Amino acid sequence: MSSPPVDREPQEQPEADPMHLDGEEDEREEPDDAPSADSSEEPEEDEDEARRITEGFIVDEDEEEESQEEEERSRRRKRHKKSHHRRDPDEDEVLEDDDLDLLEENTGETFARSKNKLTRLRRGRDSGSPPVASTSRRKSVVESSEDDLDLGGPTTSRTNDISRIWDDDRGAAGREEDEDLDDMDNFIDYDDEEEGHGDMDEEEREERRRERRRLEKERRKAFGSHPELTGIDASAWDEIYEVFGDGRDYEWALVDEDDNYQDTVAKPDMNFHDVFEPSEIQERLLTEEDDLIRFQDTPERLQLAMSTLAQSSNLSTLVLLTQDDLDDASTWVLTRLSERKERDFFRQDGQYFHLLEELVTAITFTLRCLFIQEFEVPYVWVHKRDYISYFNAQDIRTRVELLSLDELWRVFDLGQKYRSLLERRKALEAYYTRLGVNDEYYETEIKRKLDSVEMVSDATEWLGLKYKDSGKTRDQFELRFHDDEEQAAGATRKKLPSRISAYEIAKQSVVSKLAEGFGIKPHEIVMNLVSGTKSYWVDDQDLAPELFAEQFVDPDPVKAQPVSDLLQRARMIIATELGKDPLLRQVVRQRFKNGARVSVQPTDRGLAKINEHHQYFAFKYLHNKPVEDLRSSHQFLNILAAEANVLVTVSITLSDDDKNELENELSTAFVSDSFSDTVNAWNAERRRVIAETMEKHLIPHGAKWTREWLREEVEDLLARQCGESLRERMDVAPFKVDDLHPGETPAVLAVSWGKGDPQKDHITLVFFDEAGRLREHTKVDNLNDAEHQDEFRDLVRRRKPDVIAIGGFSVATLKLSSQVKETLYQKPVEDGSFANPNDSQEFSRIAITYVYDEIARKYRNSKTRDEFIAFPPPVKYCIGLARYLQNPLNEFAALGPDIAAITVEEDYQHLIPPEKLLPALERVLVDCVNRVGVDINRAVTDPYYQHLLPYVCGLGPRKSQALVRKIASLGGNLSNRDQFVKASLLTTKIFLNAAGFLRIPQESFSKSSKSRHNEDGDVQDPLDNTRIHPEDYDLARKMATDALELDEEDVHGEHPSHVVSLIMDDDDNVKKLDELNLDEFAVNLMASGGDRKRHTLNVIRSELIRPFGDNRRPLPKPTDWEVVTMFSGETERTLRVGLIISVQISWIRQSVVSVRLDSGLEGVINAHYLTDQQTSRPENVVKRGQTLAGVIIDVKFDLAHDNVFVELSSRPSDVQAGDSQFRRVKHDDCWNHSRWERDKELIERKKRAEVDKSRRVIKHPNFHNYNSHQAEAYLDHQERGDVVIRPSSKGMNHLAVTWKVDDKLYQHIDVIDPNVDPSGQSVGGLLIVDGKYEFSDLDELIVNHVQALARRVEELMAFEKFKPGPEDELHLYLKNFVAANPSKSAYGFTLNRKRPGHFNLCFLANKNSTVQTWPVRVAPEAFYLFETPATGVPELCDAFKLRQIHDSRDLGSGAGGKTPYAGRTPGRTPAVSGMATPGRASVRQVGRTPNPYGGQSTHSTLAGRATPAQPGIPAGFGPPPQTPLAGYQTPFGQRTAPPGYGQSSSVGLNQRAALVQNDGGWGQGSSSGW
Repeated sequence: MSSPPVDREPQEQPEADPMHLDGEEDEREEPDDAPSADSSEEPEEDEDEARRITEGFIVDEDEEEESQEEEERSRRRKRHKKSHHRRDPDEDEVLEDDDLDLLEENTGETFARSKNKLTRLRRGRDSGSPPVASTSRRKSVVESSEDDLDLGGPTTSRTNDISRIWDDDRGAAGREEDEDLDDMDNFIDYDDEEEGHGDMDEEEREERRRERRRLEKERRKAFGSHPELTGIDASAWDEIYEVFGDGRDYEWALVDEDDNYQDTVAKPDMNFHDVFEPSEIQERLLTEEDDLIRFQDTPERLQLAMSTLAQSSNLSTLVLLTQDDLDDASTWVLTRLSERKERDFFRQDGQYFHLLEELVTAITFTLRCLFIQEFEVPYVWVHKRDYISYFNAQDIRTRVELLSLDELWRVFDLGQKYRSLLERRKALEAYYTRLGVNDEYYETEIKRKLDSVEMVSDATEWLGLKYKDSGKTRDQFELRFHDDEEQAAGATRKKLPSRISAYEIAKQSVVSKLAEGFGIKPHEIVMNLVSGTKSYWVDDQDLAPELFAEQFVDPDPVKAQPVSDLLQRARMIIATELGKDPLLRQVVRQRFKNGARVSVQPTDRGLAKINEHHQYFAFKYLHNKPVEDLRSSHQFLNILAAEANVLVTVSITLSDDDKNELENELSTAFVSDSFSDTVNAWNAERRRVIAETMEKHLIPHGAKWTREWLREEVEDLLARQCGESLRERMDVAPFKVDDLHPGETPAVLAVSWGKGDPQKDHITLVFFDEAGRLREHTKVDNLNDAEHQDEFRDLVRRRKPDVIAIGGFSVATLKLSSQVKETLYQKPVEDGSFANPNDSQEFSRIAITYVYDEIARKYRNSKTRDEFIAFPPPVKYCIGLARYLQNPLNEFAALGPDIAAITVEEDYQHLIPPEKLLPALERVLVDCVNRVGVDINRAVTDPYYQHLLPYVCGLGPRKSQALVRKIASLGGNLSNRDQFVKASLLTTKIFLNAAGFLRIPQESFSKSSKSRHNEDGDVQDPLDNTRIHPEDYDLARKMATDALELDEEDVHGEHPSHVVSLIMDDDDNVKKLDELNLDEFAVNLMASGGDRKRHTLNVIRSELIRPFGDNRRPLPKPTDWEVVTMFSGETERTLRVGLIISVQISWIRQSVVSVRLDSGLEGVINAHYLTDQQTSRPENVVKRGQTLAGVIIDVKFDLAHDNVFVELSSRPSDVQAGDSQFRRVKHDDCWNHSRWERDKELIERKKRAEVDKSRRVIKHPNFHNYNSHQAEAYLDHQERGDVVIRPSSKGMNHLAVTWKVDDKLYQHIDVIDPNVDPSGQSVGGLLIVDGKYEFSDLDELIVNHVQALARRVEELMAFEKFKPGPEDELHLYLKNFVAANPSKSAYGFTLNRKRPGHFNLCFLANKNSTVQTWPVRVAPEAFYLFETPATGVPELCDAFKLRQIHDSRDLGSGAGGKTPYAGRTPGRTPAVSGMATPGRASVRQVGRTPNPYGGQSTHSTLAGRATPAQPGIPAGFGPPPQTPLAGYQTPFGQRTAPPGYGQSSSVGLNQRAALVQNDGGWGQGSSSGW
């Protein structure tokens, strides 16, 4: 029977059974020989457990609990049965035998019957209720008939073993037993139990179970001959049989149940991917990418995009250069190499201008070596230096180094950038091809100037902007990947989200045609600018810009836009295209590079944090500093770090002169040279385009580019400086001892006292022999006891170290050094040094020195270098000290990526990103290691020395690993360099790179060693122990033969390098080699073969004299300050003269006081520096243990006698003067002094306010120590009119009163307290508000002022004409009302949200007018319309109407009250200079007319003259004359309250009311609208 299809119907899920999961766990834990579970063996369960198990089930009380594994098996069996019945729809259509019999009887026909069909089981239940729990272990087991078992069929590979279980290979006995059973005997029907028959007693159930077990045992015996059943226990067999039946019908179920056959399925082979985490695999360099790097015939560093020291180095995707690329690449690199090269080689007055062609040749050769032949920089520097130097055969004495080592690395960097540029060019060209356009400007101008990444990026953006809507690109630019499924034909694609800019919208509209009316295309403007001449002229329009734009106005009034908007959008199109032009952007970048200015402004946080002692203070107010001045220092990186911490903001722009110059040049290239009013108008529009281009595009782009360019330049410079600082420390020979030759390694005894605590720290001693092997380590308690001193001397005698290295973590190390000297030399002499009384002078040759210990400190805590990982930290620290003296280069190389943690430049190293710092440090390691060379045989056997191997030219961490493994597999020792190739240890390119730097020391070289025809290939060659490259071996042999004056017959039959061994062993080899004319030899080589070998011949000569000679300077001793910093942490900065520090007195003598600094250093205070008055007894002034402040006078060093002390002064006059002037950071020369002074004053004022505010604590229920924001937050939940009294920031004699006007609206009132209480606990007897309201206490102020204001506000807000909400809603209401009632006017009041405590009176005279706004001020005594008081709301309305009547009459008597100028009041006329509405005239601004009546009162003033506050107002549009009515206006500046709070003004208001009534309403017939 075939397996069911994969996409079968989902099976019915049985109801949730909490027993199922537990049952599965029990099955897994059941042993193979576990007996079958029955009710008698089940343990008793408590009630809670029974309730938990049976939860959700309906069970008979008479039935016992069923085990969890039985429930699980029953569930799985039923699930598979249901699945089996459903999986074949044809099976459901087959009729049963009874049905077929009935059909045959009725129809008389014969129907085919299924021969291979199992008898149907009776269903226990038809309902959906859960089955009744049973005590039986098995349920409804379906047995297959013998015929079923005999059937064969196809099987899948996955279930092949299981399917063979049912093969007909059983014994005869098994078949005979089964043959006795009929079809029904092949099935075990447990319907009686499933149907809930619980009437059987326990004995009957037990008998039934025994019978079933007997049958199952017989069946298992029949299958015992099948080896594939081995390992299947009883429980697993039961599960197989119950679930799968005959094994073929249920094959498909094995996909889910194959966990039962784990023992029969072979386990896959394990590899390291199954053992290690991916991060650990990456750390061990075992990824597939690492394997690719390891086996590819390319130097490892050339394959990586980053340093090999980086944690995650990725493969470089750049392709190699071709021969055709070299000319362009050399020119590109040459122009960017260095300013010195530009000065010396490019300028006609340069020193080497005549060698410019030679320089180009040298750079071309270097690029060919690096990026075509794939040689690394050390190879070129050592073996090909003749090609990067100038050598003239006619003038052999003239030798010029065209490229230095640093410049070679610079060429390498630039070559990498050029490769990246080529890739981007190719991508741009492919993009342009896909566009399918032919752009002449791109082809002729842009394409030939794509000489930078920025240009390529700009060109790509420009093409995308210009041809974004190209029909050919619509389907081609969809990103698709190789593993994307093919989309069905005709299938709809999902619409991608898109962002359409304002430019694109305008470009697709009619505005683009308007933009063409400017008469010249954007790229033509750029060409005029770049060429410096007007190659393209402007086509002038006949119409003015406004008239020309009117042609493009949409005829539909709904869609029509104003002409000004159309022109603005047209200007935006041209400005955008100009701003995106690649050539113009290049011009802007060059302008910024030459003349950009950097300015810095502090943020609010920076104002408070950056004080005069902060390191960032130097640039806190940097102003217009040229970028050229920032390129050579780390200041700009500090500025960016401060900006990242939100302390400052950085702005980069051009100077005003440069900006104006560029803008004028653009204007000249754009404007027309014709003369007419129309041309002038168009030129004005063009200048607006230029201004918009500069402001929105060019200046931001230039600033952004300058920022990144300057950051890159500074980071590269500082990274190189860090590399040079590291070179100073690392490129040194081992510690020089007089008895040793240069380069020989001394034996070292390292001594350390740790932190120098006598109670906790022992003195650790570690000895390393001259071979770099740890020979002995021990510890002693101290060097004061004679026993310990003898032990120390005995160690020194036995081991005979050449040098004793001393290090530690505290100043006690100075004392340790003194004890070591005293122990060895036993007694001091008069000058303080130690002398040995023994005549033998056994210890006199031993040097004692302090050691730079930063690497040793890191090794002390390191857990990655596992050579001595089991040793305690003090021993590891001493190991680091000894190794550093023996081989500083090896110690630095062993750090690996941690080398970046070594501080080489304290000031700025932390500012350099790791991706730039690590390559710079790695290059120094590569240079130094290749300069010294690596003994390949020692590297294989010495794990510590092996750390040098990755830095050999051509190798790397991965390739060096592979090389060591291969050599170890060959025995761990190489005899000559030929084995690298013959034994396939290195590929060709790697061998050529590394051969000259891998040395193979020669044990002996016998004359009888002849290998010219020797096939062994393991004969030693003395040249393999030199820096000479194998390709130059013949030259070395030729030089040796000539120096020895031998003929070929003299060395016939000998090893080719036999003469080399002879010259090396010759005592007179220097003289003999000096007699050779190497210049002539080099000239002959160049003439014969074109090879340049002059420098190579010098290298050969040196190597023949001294193979792999170490020409490095000896390791220097640490400086005085380095020693002090190591032991105390103090630096020159922390111990500057003039600083005040805290010290503790340790002892007192007659004329001096000894003190101790916090760092542990000793200090002294002479008696005359102790007090201002001379004293002869210091103990009368200070006491032992006392702490006092002292001013540093000097720092004395005497490390020869292990003494360092600080001289101080504690005189009160010196201490009281402070050290601010010594701690203050000097600000930059480019300093914004005015902003600095202004901010200083602001900060001081804030400090005073904080002090004053904190002193003000007034005993009043409404007083709170809040600021304005806190007061508003407090009043937010209070009622309208509630008050908070709080301190004022204006000083002690001020108070602030905040009261709630409305929701989210608060008024702050300044209160002057002239008689302020000095203690700040109360107020004086006089409080003044606004200079005219006086109160005796706070309660009176609240009642008579604040609450009076609140009542006025409430009164106006209760008025029917008051509209809550913003002013715009009131405007809309007025417009709607007048539109609905054209013959009426409308007005209303609303709160002024910008000026709390004020209202806005808005009115609309008629439908042709505009809404005008007049201010209404609220005072305790009255409302003020401008300065006109009104005691109540009706009086306020009357004053408004009367004023408007006068304004209407004076401005014109048009019908309906219409004002001139299209219905606008003069104050709303935007086109007339100096005009403002009355509502805009502030009553508090001195020098301005506070209201329309504040000017001249005669009509002559209105006719031709303007008021001083409003100059230039034309006749007929001036303010109305002043009304002589009493009380109508209070002159500006005279705010004295009227007597009786408005009594005199009420008369005037009544008169105005009468005038309004007589006039018949406002606006002629519009009175009904009010």
